[in-house]
Amino acid sequence: MASNDSRTAAIRLYRKLHLGWIFNTSTFTGNLLLSALLTFGFARLGYEADMNFVFFVSSLAIGLWITEAIPPFAVGILIIAILLLGFGTDYFLPDYQVSTQVYLGTWTSNVIWLLLGGFFLAEGMHVVGLDLSLFRFTVRRFGKQPEQLLLGLMLTTAVGSMIMSNTATTAMMVGSVMPLMFLLGKSSSFTKATLVGIPAAATLGGMGTIIGSTPNAIAVAALADKGIQINFVEWMVFGMPIAIGMVYLFWRFLIKTYALKGIGLDLSSLLKPQEKGPTFPRRAVIFTLVVTVGMWMTEPLHGVPLAATSAIPIVLLTLFQVIKADDVRRLPWETLMLVAGGLALGLAMVQVGLTDIVMDRINAMPIPALGVALVFSFVGVMLSNIMSNTAAASILVPLGLSLPGIYGLAVPLIVSLSCSSALLLPVSTPSNAISFATGMLDQKDFTKGGVFALIIGPLLTFLIVMLWAWLLGS
Repeated sequence: MASNDSRTAAIRLYRKLHLGWIFNTSTFTGNLLLSALLTFGFARLGYEADMNFVFFVSSLAIGLWITEAIPPFAVGILIIAILLLGFGTDYFLPDYQVSTQVYLGTWTSNVIWLLLGGFFLAEGMHVVGLDLSLFRFTVRRFGKQPEQLLLGLMLTTAVGSMIMSNTATTAMMVGSVMPLMFLLGKSSSFTKATLVGIPAAATLGGMGTIIGSTPNAIAVAALADKGIQINFVEWMVFGMPIAIGMVYLFWRFLIKTYALKGIGLDLSSLLKPQEKGPTFPRRAVIFTLVVTVGMWMTEPLHGVPLAATSAIPIVLLTLFQVIKADDVRRLPWETLMLVAGGLALGLAMVQVGLTDIVMDRINAMPIPALGVALVFSFVGVMLSNIMSNTAAASILVPLGLSLPGIYGLAVPLIVSLSCSSALLLPVSTPSNAISFATGMLDQKDFTKGGVFALIIGPLLTFLIVMLWAWLLGS
């Protein structure tokens, strides 16, 4: 912990002195040199030049994602640029020229459109205040008992994160409870339980749907490229039990850890009447939400792809003037850049056979395939605690695809879902960072819950997904 604090303090000092560029530049250069050194050693194994090139790109991307020398979305752009330079020109790989449209095509893949539709829905709900209405409904429904109110807040957050961005849902819920948190104070056990529970529920709840978390969509897109289609409802068959189960177990953990029974709460300041604005925008958002989610859930009946359905909120919310140009600029476009780069890296790893080599080494280990699947689940959550869960999924999902039989279906799903169990540090997820930024939590407040999720999340995910895959294949 001390080393992490020292590193953080050093970074802050550099930035205050307007010398942050020195730290970033030196870190980027260090990653570049380390990747070159690793690639030099890898090349001595005798593999083809194209595989060595993709190994270099992969190691550089992993290093940059971990150290954050440049923002994660910039790493995504860099990946595509290097792949285009290597395979689309004769500067580095003159004997391995291939069509680069597959890498550029990640910008218009189904997963990108699916996420974009979810972004528009989330922004529309925020613009008309449906997020605050949802919170007030939760308070009235679950009452003043601290353990029940905490459950209500976590369930509301989890359900919201299945449709909205996890980050946006956390920001909405944390902002809504802050008056009560300030009233109770930093030392209150309910304050700590709430500010740890809300971001956890947002991250864990995102497991429930394809659009609930970016790694989910990455796994679906990767499986689609392999010819395996998973629709919205099929994902919910295994995703919802995992999401709800993890939220409930985490709630029980918080209740026991913080001994919440018997604490009195004054919620009057949170239940003040809300100023009513025009009714048409709210009705327009509700209509759009119902139509879009309904189309997503009934895809097997009408056959309209999820990506095509995602155009509904984009068109209707702009047509009804709920979302305007300024609102569109606030959407998390950087997430789409990161996803596109991650997908491109995965495609390159598969095309040159790098994933096959890794999986051959894994298969040679003296453990059964079932054990390999379990190892993947824990590797996914460990990586996601120190780097973007999207980046971790981008690295591991293509590897999981190379496993034989039902494991080639189950492991990409296990990896993507396990990545959402990363709650150990304030920086493990943007949701944790939002709670930590309130100043009401210390870094150590995330540790116990993070360890709990790190162990229980992958295990529960492994059991449910493997059961689903086995039933599907039988």
